[in-house]
Amino acid sequence: MKNEMRQENFQSPSLIGNVLRKLHFDIPLLLGLLLICTLSFVILYSAGGQEIPLLIRHATRMGLALLLMLVLAQVNPRRFQSFSVLLFSICVLLLLAVMVMGQIGKGAQRWLDLGVFRFQPSEITKISAPMMIAWYLSEHPLPPSAKHVSIAVGLLIVPVLLIAKQPDLGTALLVASSGAAVLFFAGLSWWLMLGAVALLASLTPLLWHFMREYQRNRVLTFINPEADPMGAGYHIIQSKIAIGSGGINGKGWLGSTQAELDFLPESSTDFIFAVYAEEFGLFGCVGLLLLYLLVISRCFYIAVQAQDTYSRLLAGSLAFTFFVYVFVNIGMVIGVLPVVGVPLPMVSYGGTSMVTLMSGFGILMSIHTHRKLLPV
Repeated sequence: MKNEMRQENFQSPSLIGNVLRKLHFDIPLLLGLLLICTLSFVILYSAGGQEIPLLIRHATRMGLALLLMLVLAQVNPRRFQSFSVLLFSICVLLLLAVMVMGQIGKGAQRWLDLGVFRFQPSEITKISAPMMIAWYLSEHPLPPSAKHVSIAVGLLIVPVLLIAKQPDLGTALLVASSGAAVLFFAGLSWWLMLGAVALLASLTPLLWHFMREYQRNRVLTFINPEADPMGAGYHIIQSKIAIGSGGINGKGWLGSTQAELDFLPESSTDFIFAVYAEEFGLFGCVGLLLLYLLVISRCFYIAVQAQDTYSRLLAGSLAFTFFVYVFVNIGMVIGVLPVVGVPLPMVSYGGTSMVTLMSGFGILMSIHTHRKLLPV
C-alpha cells in the first residue's frame, strides 16, 4: 500500500508536466512568468495603498492575459507567418484611425473607444511589426541585402512615425527596437548597423526640433533633475530617494515611506520598482533581476532552437523586446535613462502592456512546443 502511494506521488508531477505539454506550455518559461506575476501582487498591494479592489482588477487583467497566452500557444507558428501581413495592415489602419477619431488623454491621442472597451492599437503593433519584418526577411536570402534592409526599414518607419505622432515616444521606440532586433538577428552587417547609429546621431538636432515641449523637458530633466526639483525633476528625485533609502536589506514589506506618504508619483505603475527597492533593498532587486534573467534567457533559448527562419527571427525579436522593457523601466527609475512611460513588465498595474507581453510569450511557447523532433 505504501509503495502504491509513493508511486502515485512520483507519477503526479509527471502527469502535470504531460498536461502542460499537451497545452503547449513551455514549463521553464511558464514557471518564471508565474513567479514574477505572484511577486507583482505582493508589491502592488503595498504600492497601491493596500487596496483590495486594485488587486482584483489586476488579477482579472492578468487572468485574461494568461488565457490569451494559452490560446496563442495552441496556434501553429505557420499560422502566425501567414497572417503577418494582414495583422500588420490592420494595425496601420487602426493607427490611422487613432489620428482621426482617437480619444485624447493626458495630452496624447492614443486610444480607440469601441463602446464595450477601449484599447491602444500601438500595443498590438509591438507584436505585428516584428512579425511583418520577420515575414519579409524570411522570404529572402540571409543576411539581407541593402535593398531588402531598406524595404524592411521602410515598412517599420510607417507605424513608428504614426505612434510618435500621437505622441507616444516610448512606444514608438519599443516598436522600432523590435523591428531593429529582427534585422540584427537576420545577420545585418555591423558596418550597416554602425552607419545607422551614426546617421541617427547626426539627426539629433532635427529630432530635437520636432519634439514636443514636454519631451524636451524630459531630456533636460534627465541631464539635470535638480534644476527643477518641485516640477519636472520631482519624479526622478523621489524615485532615487526611495531606492537609496532601501539600502541593502530594505525596510520590509509595507515599509515604503515614499509610497505611503504619497511622495512618489505613479508608485503602482511606472515607478513601482522604486517602491520594491525601498522595501526589499539590494538583495530583493537582485532576486527580481534574476527572475527576469531566467525568463529572458529561456526566450533566447527558444529562439536558438527554432527550426525555421521566420520563427527564429520573430522569437529573437520578442525576447529582445522583453529585455528592452525591463532595461528601459529600471533605467528610467534609477535615473540613467529619460522618463518615457514604460511600465515594469508584469509587475506594474495596467492591462494593455500585460496583454501584449503575454501574447508574445504565447507565440514563443507556440514556436517551441510545435517543433518537429528530428531523428538523431
